Amino acid sequence: MNNKLKLPKLPKINWKLFITIIIIIVIAALAVKVIPKFISGGDKEVSYEILEHSQVPEKIQDILPRYKMLERALAAKIDEQIYVVVTRGEKLTGGYQVEVIKIQVVKDNDEEKMVVHAVFSDPGTDELVPQVITYPYVVVKTDLKELPQKVELKVAYKQ
Repeated sequence: MNNKLKLPKLPKINWKLFITIIIIIVIAALAVKVIPKFISGGDKEVSYEILEHSQVPEKIQDILPRYKMLERALAAKIDEQIYVVVTRGEKLTGGYQVEVIKIQVVKDNDEEKMVVHAVFSDPGTDELVPQVITYPYVVVKTDLKELPQKVELKVAYKQ
């Protein structure tokens, strides 16, 4: 008795056609990902300078109490300069911090939007902090000439 296993015959593959189809799929995927950036002009990174409390313009210091209870980003044009304020809201103790890591201007449906990337850090559970209500915020001066129509805050939390 002959107990040979018979394997099914696999169809022959036209390797040239197979590789061509894979290349076309890869090119199409790259085009879908890259071409919208060229059409919209891409994202523009904005240069900025973090201001010390003494450098913050008086007009911003005047409006800050209205916004310091909220967690948000806002932009203001004062004396032909664009400033960005990122507030963290009311915190029951000290030790909370706000840091701006990147600002971009993004074209979104025919309007420019400023995206502020910030890192929020909280005090550690075993850290000694002052028992006082605080309102963490940061003010930066940008190199922009005009205010964008919208400002969006994207937050990451530091571990």
